[in-house]
Amino acid sequence: MPVQFTVNGRPASVDAPANTLLVHALREHLHLTGTHVGCDTSQCGACTVLLDGRAIKSCAMLAVQAEGCEITTIEGLATADGGMHPMQAAFKECHGLQCGFCTPGMVLSAVDLVKRYPGASEAEIRALLDGNMCRCTGYQNIVKAVQQGQQAMAASAA
Repeated sequence: MPVQFTVNGRPASVDAPANTLLVHALREHLHLTGTHVGCDTSQCGACTVLLDGRAIKSCAMLAVQAEGCEITTIEGLATADGGMHPMQAAFKECHGLQCGFCTPGMVLSAVDLVKRYPGASEAEIRALLDGNMCRCTGYQNIVKAVQQGQQAMAASAA
């Protein structure tokens, strides 16, 4: 079944069975492997992408449901000149990653979080990241990274 959408600012088309999950369309058909498959039950958040600007778990959505939508994966988050997005830079600077498996989904969730809740407190960030699991870091540096990314995104928007 042909499905057309925009991925990372470029038109994309996938011809896949109707029951193909979005995460598999991105990874297997478009070779965007930054979107990770963690649990296949929408519990861990490793497969998080932005769909029309909102964080969604791509393992819980069929590719056909994204017809006509704008999808941003971790590969498409970089700035126009190829530099890191402020949230990516914050994760790097604050050591908000360890093994890196959860990082793409965590970063995309954090970008959406900051856009929807620009003044989120530490407690709110912790609550709003619920649904993104990290087995390595203990979340302390992830929260610091989101706070720093929040400030950098606000500064770049001003």
